[in-house]
Amino acid sequence: MNKLMVYMFKNFIRMLLLLLFVSITAFILVSLSPIDPLQANISQTALGSLSQEQIDKLEMYWGVNEAPIERYLAWVRAFLHGDMGTSLLYRQSVASVIMQKLSNSLMLMVFAWIISGGIGFFLGILSGMNRGKIIDKLIKGYALLTASAPTFWLALLFLLVFSVWLGLFPIGLSVPIGMDAASVSLSDRLQHAILPAVTLSITGISNIVLHTREKMIDVLESEYVLFAVARGEKRWEIFRHHGLRNILLPAITLQFASISEIFGGSILVEQVFSYPGLGQAVVTAGLGGDIPLLLGITVISAAIVFAGNFIADILYGIVDPRIRKGARS
Repeated sequence: MNKLMVYMFKNFIRMLLLLLFVSITAFILVSLSPIDPLQANISQTALGSLSQEQIDKLEMYWGVNEAPIERYLAWVRAFLHGDMGTSLLYRQSVASVIMQKLSNSLMLMVFAWIISGGIGFFLGILSGMNRGKIIDKLIKGYALLTASAPTFWLALLFLLVFSVWLGLFPIGLSVPIGMDAASVSLSDRLQHAILPAVTLSITGISNIVLHTREKMIDVLESEYVLFAVARGEKRWEIFRHHGLRNILLPAITLQFASISEIFGGSILVEQVFSYPGLGQAVVTAGLGGDIPLLLGITVISAAIVFAGNFIADILYGIVDPRIRKGARS
């Protein structure tokens, strides 16, 4: 147990260092951006009609004249005290904006994460156990095709087919247009989230399918499985006794690692479907030069992604002691 705790502690420290590196990199990239916050959020005509005193106040509000290192250190000090700053676009605290947007995105991403993991694992097993057959070729072809298809293109295609032509799902947004917030039901939110979630899960399925298929083939070609076949064990018995336990943990690890892909894909999907989630807030903050909001979303998103990888590492460390030994050495 002590070895496991040391292993967990080392992975936790590594995750904190990665978060620090992500925040520094994000801040440098934002500082190097050619976007002028004043021109991005105030029209050129309105900006020209302002007095110099008003422009100075706006520049002070947006932190235009402050040195980047001063802005970053001030942000870090406030963040360590639980204050992520105030969004310059939404006029609210960054924490409250992230909570509002994340609550919309979580349902979308969790739904897509479960769909991609479950279907991808099943199809990978089915393909691996029928290697070389027609069903294997169909599943592998589907996985290769969807893996190479851009997420935004799939989103546009699904929107055109299922919303415009067939009218099965709403065209966009997370709630019906013009409906009062108190009148929106859970079924309304689910109806608006189904198509974006399915679109988001399509590309995530392919990686799990291909990875699970290769692991399944490796297991079926192993010596102990060949011995089981020689003893007369049937295919289902071989899968239950030898296949499942050898491919389950790698599949779980890959599933947690796919959180980053879900996050990345959600930005494009939310833009296409006009879904007011965290991904759309990232684009708005980036185009508007809202540095506090952009940094807050970047760090929180990275923390969720790193947490998924952290859980995967811990699961591997619990099941396979060789992982802990390798990390210790």
